[in-house]
Amino acid sequence: MKMKLLYTYLNSDLTLIERELEEAIQADSQLLRQASLHLLKAGGKRIRPVFVLLGGKFGNYDIDIIKDVAVSLELIHMASLVHDDVIDDAELRRGQATIKAKWDNKIAMYTGDYIFARALELMTDIENPTAHQILSDTIVELSVGEIEQIKDKYNFDQNLRNYLLRIKRKTALLIAASCQLGAVVAGVPEQEHRKLYKFGYYVGMSFQITDDVLDFTGTEKELGKPAGGDLLQGNVTLPVLYAMQDEYIKNRIRNVHEGMPMEELNEILKLVQESGAIEKSLAISDRYLDKALKILEELPSNRAKKSLRDIAKFIGKRKY
Repeated sequence: MKMKLLYTYLNSDLTLIERELEEAIQADSQLLRQASLHLLKAGGKRIRPVFVLLGGKFGNYDIDIIKDVAVSLELIHMASLVHDDVIDDAELRRGQATIKAKWDNKIAMYTGDYIFARALELMTDIENPTAHQILSDTIVELSVGEIEQIKDKYNFDQNLRNYLLRIKRKTALLIAASCQLGAVVAGVPEQEHRKLYKFGYYVGMSFQITDDVLDFTGTEKELGKPAGGDLLQGNVTLPVLYAMQDEYIKNRIRNVHEGMPMEELNEILKLVQESGAIEKSLAISDRYLDKALKILEELPSNRAKKSLRDIAKFIGKRKY
């Protein structure tokens, strides 16, 4: 089953948001327009807009207002992906050539900056100062997370706390903000929108851990990029940290470098898969999901609450 089947009643609003996304990235520069559209057409789960809409369902839901928040959050996510691909020297994203691969690093960086600027421009239509404060704080943390990820590349001496803080900034906070901002602009009381933020944070942590596991268990077709790509690029994830508790595997992983033969990388991937690290990582993911479901029970019952519960459970079971 695909995740989008869990919220089919949002389809018309999501179709509108897709049109708004395409409209938002139009530019006078043909090159900027082509590069931005290339990324948009590569697709994506649109999880952040979905969370924005569902958060809004707890209050006075007005699609004409909430769509700007949903589009803005997705654009911020898209911009971060473009910058990530430059940093990681990635050739593929969702099975398509990245902007840096199709054009070059300079075009990619300016495209990312343009998409990010358009996101902020859209948010100017929102008059709620709380919404702007939440978004500003989130962007600051997101930026710090990107720097920390660069700093920690090929740092095989980092600990669990480093990893959890990094994925919090890289993924969880933007998902948390999506849940909260949808509620804030819909006039949801503070006590409730703060709970939605916590729900999004826990789900975001679980989502990223699952993504990091899939880098070891998924196929290139499923992932849209080569399996083991994160490790090859020096990103130390939870399965790697657990696998390195074995001294032999730790020594093999320490030899990972960008140009290493695929045969050698595949041997290391197999060692990680057979070490018990996958199971331990998924157990941590499940703990975050349990926390998300627990906080969700404190919110008013409605259709959106059921959808949030179904999405959380889906994330825990997804294969790719």
